[in-house]
Amino acid sequence: MSAGADIWSDAVTAAALFAVDPVGTGGICIRVGAGAVRDRWQDVLRSCFPPFIPFRKLPPSISEDRLLGGLDLAATLQAGRPVVQRGLLADIDGGVLLAVMAERLSPATVVHLNAAMDRGEIVVERDGVSRRASSRFGVVAFDEGLEDERTPSALCDRLAFHIDLQPLSNADICSAGVEAEDVMAARLRLGQVTLAADSIEALCHAAASLGIASLRAPLLAVRVARAAAGFDGEEVVQRTHLELAARLVLAPRATTLPSTPEQSAETAPDQEPGEADNRQEDDIPIEDLVLEAAQAAIPPDLLKRLQEKSLHGPRNISVGKQGQSRAGPRRGRPIGVRRGELGAGARLNLLETLRAAAPWQALRRGKQSGGTTRLLIRKEDFRIKRFKQQSATSTIFVVDASGSSALQRLAEVKGAIELLLADCYVRRDEVALISFRGQTAELILPPTRSLTRVRRSLAALAGGGGTPLSAAIASATTLAVAVRGKGHSPTVVLMTDGRANVARDGSGGRAVAEAEAHEAARQLCVSGIPAVVIDTSPRPQPQAEKIAVEMRARYVALPYADAARLSRAVQANMSLG
Repeated sequence: MSAGADIWSDAVTAAALFAVDPVGTGGICIRVGAGAVRDRWQDVLRSCFPPFIPFRKLPPSISEDRLLGGLDLAATLQAGRPVVQRGLLADIDGGVLLAVMAERLSPATVVHLNAAMDRGEIVVERDGVSRRASSRFGVVAFDEGLEDERTPSALCDRLAFHIDLQPLSNADICSAGVEAEDVMAARLRLGQVTLAADSIEALCHAAASLGIASLRAPLLAVRVARAAAGFDGEEVVQRTHLELAARLVLAPRATTLPSTPEQSAETAPDQEPGEADNRQEDDIPIEDLVLEAAQAAIPPDLLKRLQEKSLHGPRNISVGKQGQSRAGPRRGRPIGVRRGELGAGARLNLLETLRAAAPWQALRRGKQSGGTTRLLIRKEDFRIKRFKQQSATSTIFVVDASGSSALQRLAEVKGAIELLLADCYVRRDEVALISFRGQTAELILPPTRSLTRVRRSLAALAGGGGTPLSAAIASATTLAVAVRGKGHSPTVVLMTDGRANVARDGSGGRAVAEAEAHEAARQLCVSGIPAVVIDTSPRPQPQAEKIAVEMRARYVALPYADAARLSRAVQANMSLG
């Protein structure tokens, strides 16, 4: 069986086990784009459920009113009394919620979704109404994002199955499915399935050995093991069910390879040659079997990707493509309303104001003489619009013009900056230029939007001399902090080979210079300024990579960097939020 067929088989198995216990297993996070593979898997999923089970879509832009329910404004104004409407989470009780484009769910939606999954009910206390409703459901989160876009981790942590169908093609899909009658029989049998204490310990041991910090992972693995036993018609969880749970639940969450003692190649004195190879499976400890099953299912490049992400990935900063976000009352992207007073440029949200006033109309009309039928609005009903404004961005180029770079690479560095300037022009960034060589670092051009001045300064940039790297990083940090103090969002782009040989006081000595450069890099990291380190060596060297690690900056080797990669490296540091 091919690797793609194995992935498809696991996806079908996950759909069947999820159907056996939708609430207990939480759901499935499946990474797949729109297309034939996704359509076929959805057909398999629906075939696992009886027709009366509701399936509802959760769009990423859903409003809080539609999600939770609350006051039905039109019906309330017509009836003259509060009329409550049910939300999506109440309507889906006992069914399956399909979260399309789950990577774009807002933080508020994820919080409400997680709370409903944890409690099994929703509590609505807003708009003058208070209601409780049962809300027990399973979630299928369709992750359609790019490499840097993922389903929120808080939601993924509550979903037992993590499946990636992106590598699959139509040729990998087999026609085998699951009968809904088998799933319903497993559901009825689920309450009688038992699990031994040593089996639970084995799953917990495997989770700890794989570096899984969340306590939900072994709990979900227990649920999956019981569902697998019920599906197979067993009343006691067997080793094969534990191995299946470890493969489907624990392996995709692994963050490290288990550290197991090295097996000696020599046989024990009391063993006959070959006896160790003939051990029966029953003689192997159950925790070792479970761990081996999970380890065998770990993708070969998963841990490598995790390591690269931790070493070279950018810090998790709240920066958008146009700078940091901040709340404001006048302009920007709407992010909700707040109770407040008119004035100082505040903008009234009429619909939310009417919604706040509607529940109190009967009481206010009762106190009003003359039996008025007008809508009575009070000062405390006013709801003011809130907006999210984007601050301007500033890109600070720090260019190594020393002898080690100037001999071969300075021309290429200038060319790389020219590529990045085009993106800065599109984003309307301010650009600053710092050059360092000899004994000091010099601010050649303060932040400006005039790209013509930047190009002229860059063309006149001379090379030669020592490499005062620590002074350059310190100057960039000082400038970036000053820019941030003005409300802008700075990003530092350091272009160097990392071979520092001039200390802060201007004296020579590579050891002292490198130590001071690492200290300056740590100071930049502490300041929270996002950074990109572009290695300008003819061949990538460890010195520049170590500087990037100290900064927790994105590392890019210029020999392998084309225009698209340089652009992505800088934009990625400015687009994480």
